[in-house]
Amino acid sequence: MGLVIPWSITLLVVDAYSVFIQYLPVQRRLIMIIFFGDMMLSCLSLAAACSTASIADLLLDAGGSHCPPKLCGRYQLSAAMAFLSWFLSSVSFLFNFWLFSSL
Repeated sequence: MGLVIPWSITLLVVDAYSVFIQYLPVQRRLIMIIFFGDMMLSCLSLAAACSTASIADLLLDAGGSHCPPKLCGRYQLSAAMAFLSWFLSSVSFLFNFWLFSSL
């Protein structure tokens, strides 16, 4: 998940730059880089979300001695945010797939 933040910030800067100069990047190579980056990060985000959710479930089933309630709540929140990140990344991937095929 540490790769998602720099990738998202980079895309934010590129999008903000293109909005301010009022020029949309329709270069096939740039769209392909964004497309494959979103595809890879979407898969990695789903893997991180699933592993976090399984660890949180395992710790909850093991009993209270392995997981204090506050810590388990943080694990569950982390899993929920990872699934949200995966969903948004996959939406971006699908949008870029549509944009790439229309070029």
